Amino acid sequence: MRVLICSDGTDPADKPVRLGGLVAGPCQAETTLLGIAEVADDERPLRAALESETEKLRGFGVSPELVVRTGEPIREILHETTSKQYDLTIIGAERKGTTGLYWRAEKSYEVIKAIPSPVLLATGPCETLKSFLVCTGGKLYIDAAVQLTGKVAAAVGARVTLLHVMAEPPAIYADLVRLEEDVDQLLASDCELGNNLLAQKKTLEQLGVVVEVRVRHGLVLSQVFAEVGERKHDLIVTGSSQTHGPLGHYIMGDLTRSIVNRANVPVLVARPLKSSGAARSGFWDALKRMFR
Repeated sequence: MRVLICSDGTDPADKPVRLGGLVAGPCQAETTLLGIAEVADDERPLRAALESETEKLRGFGVSPELVVRTGEPIREILHETTSKQYDLTIIGAERKGTTGLYWRAEKSYEVIKAIPSPVLLATGPCETLKSFLVCTGGKLYIDAAVQLTGKVAAAVGARVTLLHVMAEPPAIYADLVRLEEDVDQLLASDCELGNNLLAQKKTLEQLGVVVEVRVRHGLVLSQVFAEVGERKHDLIVTGSSQTHGPLGHYIMGDLTRSIVNRANVPVLVARPLKSSGAARSGFWDALKRMFR
């Protein structure tokens, strides 16, 4: 496994570095610590700050390669993640306000849209990784997220909850609600949702992960955060999709964007099953033309 940790050396809590250590150490991941100075004069103090963060990573059993570059941050992160194949990129994601559409710094969204690897956002405090929540729509597009989550969960010893949220039906269908919330019956029902949830559960169990499938009813976003609050999950996993066309970048749906905005625990924004190299190359070539 190969992990990229992006740090500007200014986070007093070192959230990306700490989260990177919690993941990369148990996974025995080949790790790169990337710092980007926007102006050349900042390169020396940035390197000094990152050398201190390197020592903290060693405390997690991680011996990272330290890379310092000067330039536009998103462009440099994209260059690093397209020149080397990373399984996971970890970035900070500070809030810039308490209201509005973009509660997180805009660069967080741009990184998620641009780079080919899954992105783990270091939001809020992270002291342990023992309980993961996977937001699954019961569709196969989340399979890659399930596989990556399983590998990390197995390494760190975390349990995983697969959560599916259904719309709240009228009160006259109370019996239907009880039927849908009977997880054992749902998994044995041979319907598309039941079959997909069962397949995801088996994928995780084959990796040695303890798995629970849960079904809730109501508004998806409120139910996700109700689940996080009630079960004290340490990490939320959600998805993204790739656009078609010459740029081939990634987009976040409204649900993923809202989770990223509001979460106070780390959020893993996963990718669909492998995007084509041609799409990534096309995006990179287009971006290079933009900066000429």
